[in-house]
Amino acid sequence: MSALLSLSVVINAFLLSMAIFNAITIIRPHTQSPQNLSFSLLVPCRNEAENVTELVSSLGALDHPNFEVIFIDDNSTDGTGELLRQAISNRPYMKVISAAPLSDGWMGKPWALSQGLSHATHDYIVTVDADVRLAPDALSAMDSVLQRTGSDFLSPYPSQSAVTMSERLVQPLLQWTWMTTVPLRLAMRSSRPSLAVANGQFLFVRRSALVAAGGFNSIQSSVLDDIDVARVLVRGGYKGGVCDGSTIASTRMYTSLEEIRAGYGKSMSKGFGGAFGSLALALVMTVSAVLPFIYSIAGSSIATAALLLVIASRVVSAISSRSLLIDALLHPISALFFIYLLIYSNLFHSKITWKGRSI
Repeated sequence: MSALLSLSVVINAFLLSMAIFNAITIIRPHTQSPQNLSFSLLVPCRNEAENVTELVSSLGALDHPNFEVIFIDDNSTDGTGELLRQAISNRPYMKVISAAPLSDGWMGKPWALSQGLSHATHDYIVTVDADVRLAPDALSAMDSVLQRTGSDFLSPYPSQSAVTMSERLVQPLLQWTWMTTVPLRLAMRSSRPSLAVANGQFLFVRRSALVAAGGFNSIQSSVLDDIDVARVLVRGGYKGGVCDGSTIASTRMYTSLEEIRAGYGKSMSKGFGGAFGSLALALVMTVSAVLPFIYSIAGSSIATAALLLVIASRVVSAISSRSLLIDALLHPISALFFIYLLIYSNLFHSKITWKGRSI
């Protein structure tokens, strides 16, 4: 056991080092330059009636001078399309299109985005999930970042709101996983698709690059549409990655344990390479978080050191993402919950439905 705990110290020291490196070097939108770019915002909406009012209000408050918003009503059954049309009636830069019935071989979100892309006219395509809320200066700030970096694609990671205990256990792990494993600034210049990172909740892609890479047709069957579109772009020779978006965007992805299980269940097994990759990750999480917690209670000093290192990595991630610092102390429990979701995704992936559709 001492060998495993020593390994835990090594792993967690690496995680903390990577988190500090990324927290120091990550691109943050803070200064603005002349607003020279233009943006087509694509907002896929399927059964989003409860989000329509706040969504339209948020996008209507954007201060950038050159953008359009294209809402894609993806065969909603709750009146989303009509509510959107009423809400945008006095906003000529917004429009609603109705997606055709889902075609065989397509996942819902890529399908909706492909419909919206055919109507887009501006320099950058911006995918925005219906549960994301943007600050008024979000586009202006990103205009500056895109000009400064020359990126072909860039994903400002939104602040993740977590209210219930199940949300607080799992949502902070989203940012922590890539903050502690991927050297983000180096990945932005890399030609290796394996280092490609993106978040489809809020994603900017140069329109010419996206079209040249095959558009959303290239990821039509993807459950992990954001990561896969980033990999397609990198394979095409385009550069980009993740930046900090916690000051310009926020979202509450899920509001209940049931939603969390369905949301992560549909994608985790795919995201971590199926059963083998999930097993490897579960073992790493066990060695990194669960064993140090257990043996630190038993009085092991090396286990306590390992536990403090991994909690410190969570603290760094929380500071960077403006999330609750106290939730870092829950990391061993979060790790167990994460392992449960991995198992659930691998066992029940084929039975999960999302927005009324089979995965």
